[in-house]
Amino acid sequence: MDKNKHSYGLLQQTMYGMGEFFNGGAFVIINTFFAAFMTKALGMPAFLAGTIPLVGKIWDAITDPIMGNITDRTKSKLGAKRFYMLIGAFLSSLSFILLWIPINTDNTILLYIFYLLMYCIFSTGFTVLMVPYNGLLPDMIDDYSLRSKFSNMRMIWSTLGSMVCGLVPTLIITDPRDKSLYIKCAVIFGALFLFTSLMTFFGTWEREKEVVHSNLSDSFSQALSVFRCRSFKLFIGIYLAGQCGMDFVSGMAVYYVDDVLRGYENHYITYLMGVLVVSQLIGMLIWGPVMTKTSKKTTLLIGAPIRIISTLGLLFFSYEGSPIVCVLILTAGIGIGNAATLTSIFAIMADMADVDELITSIRRPGTVSGMATFARKVSAGVSAGMIGLLLSLVGYDSNLAKLGKMQSAFTRNGISLIFVLLPVILVALLIYFGYKFPMKQYEFSVIKKEIARRSDLDFSDITPEEIAICEKVTGMKYDDLWNPKNAKIGGKNR
Repeated sequence: MDKNKHSYGLLQQTMYGMGEFFNGGAFVIINTFFAAFMTKALGMPAFLAGTIPLVGKIWDAITDPIMGNITDRTKSKLGAKRFYMLIGAFLSSLSFILLWIPINTDNTILLYIFYLLMYCIFSTGFTVLMVPYNGLLPDMIDDYSLRSKFSNMRMIWSTLGSMVCGLVPTLIITDPRDKSLYIKCAVIFGALFLFTSLMTFFGTWEREKEVVHSNLSDSFSQALSVFRCRSFKLFIGIYLAGQCGMDFVSGMAVYYVDDVLRGYENHYITYLMGVLVVSQLIGMLIWGPVMTKTSKKTTLLIGAPIRIISTLGLLFFSYEGSPIVCVLILTAGIGIGNAATLTSIFAIMADMADVDELITSIRRPGTVSGMATFARKVSAGVSAGMIGLLLSLVGYDSNLAKLGKMQSAFTRNGISLIFVLLPVILVALLIYFGYKFPMKQYEFSVIKKEIARRSDLDFSDITPEEIAICEKVTGMKYDDLWNPKNAKIGGKNR
């Protein structure tokens, strides 16, 4: 890249990071309030409400690989990814608003079909914006440390999105049973999402690269082929475990505060979400420099145990009348630990396109980011589906919820266990996948050097140690790397 053409300072990092405001914020609102909107405001059974995001993942399984392929196949003066980000900025904001339109009917089937359709429209808008955005950084910057700085700023904006979207809706939605408050909130945030996404479009650039020549019919086999890479498979495990863990926290927060602590009217939800996102923002400022001096993997493995210990502590304060200060202190620990894991996850994501390039000889960050984006939406869908199912299993009564009456003691205890134990299990899996992940800065430099050799830009001889690193990171034999047949399921290296 021409270093005289682009600046890499704080302004550019900030404008790049603003695109994450939508990703970090929209899912906080959806995870926190969509199930409550369905059950408490509309009276839909919890199990059905939970299946809406889960069923929507079937649609994502179609659109995400196609969008990744389309991005890699497109040539535009704006840059292929920035072109689709411009379209996605408007589509995602409008579709977010549509998700909260209240309809007046007592027909459960009609309610279900309508909001399932709205969710699929929202998922499509999310795909058009976030698949190109997730694949943009590798085509902006090559340097490992510089990518970490841009990724950290992205996570700061993710946390700002979580902060604003975690706090402001609790001030707007003062009664979780009032349908009109949800659409009011949606319009406000739809406008904010549009503004921040456009700022990222205007503040970024994209290096020209060769267009990938493939058919749309190849989208699915190409998307699946990224799983040839050992590092990518472990990254997806890290991503799913880390994100699902926080999705359970935000998705169960309203139920935990309203039904267990019985403190929604005392603004406990505002306090809890506020402490969570403020501590997460503070954590971003702490962990960014730590990650630069150590590694993305090291930061991940430090933050995850902090999340587990803080979450388990909530078991001792999950009852009506418990001291809210103790709950908030433990919530701050969860936020600080989550900052470390989130910072690492998105920094690692930017490196996956390089490993994939070594395997396939093709630069296709759109396809790689398409599968990563799909994984993110899977995490949200699985979490929502599991929350709905588990609430049903512990006897959650949506009719009582709509009337504002207390759930049974068995149900309240069940909500407490869901809120605590599921995130702990998922973060334990995060530690496992993080420990197995094979790449730090040195390994990344070896991968980049080998790509340069294969591209006839470096004429040094590879050492046995570097061969071993390439094989460990990719999970493939050295002689099988740099083969375009690896970019499609069905090649000889299957």
